[in-house]
Amino acid sequence: MTRTALLTLGRLPKGLDLARALAAEGWRVVVAEPFGWHLARMSNAVAACRRLTPPAVDPDAYLDDLAAAVEREEADLVLPVSEEILHVAGLHGRIAADRLFCLPRERLLPLADKLRFVRLAEGLGLDVPATAPLHDPEAAAIVAAGDAVVKPVFTCSGRGFRVVRRGGTLPEPGEPAIVQAFVRGEEIATFAVVRAGRVLVNVVYRAAVRSGTVAVAFERIEAPAVERWVAAFAEGTAHDGFLSFDMIVADDGRPFAIECNPRITSGIHFLTPAAIAGAVLRPETPLVEPFRPQRVFQQVFPCLTETQGSLFRRDGRFRANARHLLGARDVTWDLRDPWPLITMTATSGVILARAVREGISLGEAATRDIAWPGRPARAADAPAPGP
Repeated sequence: MTRTALLTLGRLPKGLDLARALAAEGWRVVVAEPFGWHLARMSNAVAACRRLTPPAVDPDAYLDDLAAAVEREEADLVLPVSEEILHVAGLHGRIAADRLFCLPRERLLPLADKLRFVRLAEGLGLDVPATAPLHDPEAAAIVAAGDAVVKPVFTCSGRGFRVVRRGGTLPEPGEPAIVQAFVRGEEIATFAVVRAGRVLVNVVYRAAVRSGTVAVAFERIEAPAVERWVAAFAEGTAHDGFLSFDMIVADDGRPFAIECNPRITSGIHFLTPAAIAGAVLRPETPLVEPFRPQRVFQQVFPCLTETQGSLFRRDGRFRANARHLLGARDVTWDLRDPWPLITMTATSGVILARAVREGISLGEAATRDIAWPGRPARAADAPAPGP
């Protein structure tokens, strides 16, 4: 009997990877999300799509819509993909826990909250930068001692991020935010699948090409110290599900985690479909050769735009950007499933239009209607009517 997996986002390439991996295992894949048209809708790995109320517009209606889709599609497993996970976690108590591939909301919020995450990691004896709430006396001390970063407690895609130089003035109060000591070193990211506190697979990667604060080309690297940090955190918190971190590897080689993302990130692109499905569906079975042979992947359209832009800048990035553009494989392309890439401009129309109209990044435009709590949503954040 065919089993059904319901994914709660289809607009991003990482959701497409998950859909393809599960379909390759013989699962029927359904996507339920606020956009009528999205990247995964065009994939032959997706059997059906259901449209939901945007959670940032009406979280209660979103959960009602999602619960109804789960029952209508007789979904055996519900898998959150991105920022919507904190909303999806509200399904706990409404459907059986073993049908939901995420922890309850009360377990996820301390990870997504940038201040609570730092305190949690400190309690486990793990390295994190000095961090304090904005306008707490400790925040002023952090800025007095050196450069610092200010960012909202809940944010994604670089929204609200700013650097304050040593001795500088902190911004006025607004939404809850933190001040974090600026650690000098290499920025890296991780993505892991964790079951019962045990890391089944962990990807460590860095940005090869950036568009603003968001990576649009990625390079997998080896970093044993980072892997040990992730394993210690997963075990110490008894985490279960997807687990990702943004880190700085300091000049002395120590990794400092600056934030936690309890969701899928771009690191999933480095895993084989068999490894993705195996980690999700068969956690008791060891994974064999989980990584794809490619060390670098790109998102071709934003990488093209960034490469073109770097031609006119003096940051020395054009040659490196062009090398990745011409040599790296696109995360979406699959000869057996070509339509998601071919139709990407059309299926990304809502995101592109919002970014241009409001002068915001593509990353923010793609996630604002699903973020928690994100920038206050408006009725205009609901996508235009469509299938």
